[in-house]
Amino acid sequence: MAGSYSGTSGGSGGPFRQSRRRGRRAPQIVALGGGRGLSASLSALRRLTGELTAVVTVADDGGSSGRLRDELGVLPPGDLRKALAALCGDDEWGRTWSEVIQHRFQSDGELHGHAVGNLLIVALWEKLGDPVAALEWVGRLLGAHGRVLPMSAVPLHIEATVRGLDPDRPEELSLVRGQAKVAITPGTVEAIRLLPEDPPAVPEAVAAVHAADWVVLGPGSWFTSVLPHLMVPQLHDALGTTQARKVLALNLVAQPGETEGFSPQRHLEVFLEHARGVELDFVLADADAVGAATDTEALREAAKRLGAELVLAPVAAGDGSRHDPELLAAAYDRIFRTHGRIAPWR
Repeated sequence: MAGSYSGTSGGSGGPFRQSRRRGRRAPQIVALGGGRGLSASLSALRRLTGELTAVVTVADDGGSSGRLRDELGVLPPGDLRKALAALCGDDEWGRTWSEVIQHRFQSDGELHGHAVGNLLIVALWEKLGDPVAALEWVGRLLGAHGRVLPMSAVPLHIEATVRGLDPDRPEELSLVRGQAKVAITPGTVEAIRLLPEDPPAVPEAVAAVHAADWVVLGPGSWFTSVLPHLMVPQLHDALGTTQARKVLALNLVAQPGETEGFSPQRHLEVFLEHARGVELDFVLADADAVGAATDTEALREAAKRLGAELVLAPVAAGDGSRHDPELLAAAYDRIFRTHGRIAPWR
């Protein structure tokens, strides 16, 4: 099945683009997340449509992004940069620019560790004074096959309630602040909140969710990339009221620290705790990652509590630790084309 996507590199092919040339409208797809998980989803989805929007978390406070937000008071650019790189085509132009913006300086000075793309994005933010317009300019330079938006126009912090941070006090609850720290925290993350609370969403992100045919959440770091979108009131409301169908892609493995020991079912239970009424249509999981039949049934029941149908498909690369873009594209295509109501672009 994955082989059916060969020849779609560079944004020139793919079944939905071919349909659009025959007079049919390509689906409008919005993908929410951050980091490597969102990049994996975007690398797959750009094979399926030219109408793709990424809505990206803006809570990173580590590395180059953390240094830039602290020094200049800007949004952390790192996850936005990764999303733009994932939307670059597979032709020479796309591959070159993807590598350039991901390049990190190695030195003994202040530039050490900074990514070229982070500096480019921040420079355009300062020049234009508009984070959305600046990202559009970067996307045009890269030839990105889609649009990248921040989920909020203000830099955010993530604060997590963690049980058992001190192994000698396994039931004690503690607060851990900062995405970088939450991502590697020992103990069990019980809940997260955003600071400032009730941050404003970027209007273009809200509009994109309302206009979408499909909304895709995950895969990605559960507490620091997937769930934060549910904590932005305007985005939460949009996810609850949009006519778009919603797909949640589960991770292949638990993340050390953040979701250590979590089963696929536990990921859904945590999502439900933070969803506050947002229902899904489909949950996509890798069959091998789910495991035994008893686990599959438990996961199916957990999906039903979110209003969703469980879809199992091979989406992992050979080592089982990352998503294969071609296989993930095939799985999304199967859902978009054959599951549920006839979609409006047919």
